Amino acid sequence: SLSDVSPLLQQESSAVAAAEDDPDSHCHELEFDATVAAEQRSAQRRLLLASVLCLLFMAGEIVGGALANSLAIMTDAAHLLTDFASFMISLLAIFLAGRRPSKTYSFGWHRAEVLGALVSVLLIWLVTGILVFLAIERVRTGSFDVDGRIMLITSAVGVAVNILMAFTLHPHSHSHEAESADAPAEQNINVRAAFIHVIGDLLQSLGVLCAAYLIYYRPDWRVADPICTFLFSVLVLITTFAIIRDALRVLMEAAPRGLDFDSVTAALNAVEGVVRVHSLRIWSISVSRTALSAHLAVADTADSQRVLQAATLVVRRRFRVHEVTVQVERMAARGSAAADCSQCHDPAEV
Repeated sequence: SLSDVSPLLQQESSAVAAAEDDPDSHCHELEFDATVAAEQRSAQRRLLLASVLCLLFMAGEIVGGALANSLAIMTDAAHLLTDFASFMISLLAIFLAGRRPSKTYSFGWHRAEVLGALVSVLLIWLVTGILVFLAIERVRTGSFDVDGRIMLITSAVGVAVNILMAFTLHPHSHSHEAESADAPAEQNINVRAAFIHVIGDLLQSLGVLCAAYLIYYRPDWRVADPICTFLFSVLVLITTFAIIRDALRVLMEAAPRGLDFDSVTAALNAVEGVVRVHSLRIWSISVSRTALSAHLAVADTADSQRVLQAATLVVRRRFRVHEVTVQVERMAARGSAAADCSQCHDPAEV
C-alpha cells in the first residue's frame, strides 16, 4: 500500500540526494553481488564436505551390502553414488555461475546452477526407478537370503552418516544471519537439491535399518528388504518435486515467489513525479537473483534523473532486485496512441 511505501520513499529521497554528489552513484549496488558470492562460497564448502562423507561411506556400503547380500544396502550405495555425482554437478554449476558475464551470456552463468539442479534430480529419479524395479523382482521371486547382522550394522552406520551430511548441508534458515536484510532471499538451489537428496537417503537408511532389525530377529521376514526399498524410493521421488518446481519457474522466467507485482507497481507509482508505470517486467535469473525492467511516465516538470535514481533505489532496497533497468519518459511525449499499445498494458492475473 502507499502508506507502507511513504516512509521508505522519505529514506530514499535522502539517499538520492547523497547519490547526486557521489561519483560512484552509478554503482550497481555491489553489496548484492557480495552477498550472493559469500553464499556461493558457503555452498561450495558444504558441498565439498558432504561429497567427502558421501564417497567414504558409499565404499563402506558397497562392501557391507555385498557381505550381507542385501539389495536394500546395495541400492542405498547406488543412491549415494547418484548423490556424489549430483554434488559434483552442483559444484561445477556453482563455479560456472560465478564466471563473469560475456558478450554472448550477458546475464552471466547464473542459470547453470538451475540446470545442475535439474540434472541432479533427474539422476535420482532414474536410480529410484531402477531400485523400484529390483525391489519388485525380489518380492516376485523371493529367491534371496540376507545376513541380518551385517545389514543391521551397516544400516545403523548409514543412518548416522546421513544425519551428519544433513547437518552439513542444512540451510540454517533459523539463524540470525539468514534473517538479516542482506541475506539472499533463497538459499542456493544446488544446496537445496543436495539437502533433499540426503534427506531421501536418510529416509531410505531408516527403512533399511528397520528391515535389518526385522531380518536379524526374524530371518523368514527377509521380504522386508525389497519392500522397504520400494516404499522409501517413492518418498524420495515426492521430496524432489519442490526442486523441479523452482527450477521450472526460473527457466520460464516467472516472477520469484514472495515478490508481489502489485506491490512493486505501487512503490514505483509512489515515487515523486511518476504519473504512470507501464511495461513492468519481473523475472528470475536464478533462484537467488531477480531482474526487473519498467517504463515510468513522469510529469513534464519532474526531474527525470532524480526520478530514475529514486525508483532504482526503491526497487533495489525494498524488493532486493539485482538487475534493474528503468526507462523514464515524459507523459506528454507518449501521446494518446500509448493507451492502445499492447505492450503498455498490465499483465494478466495468472
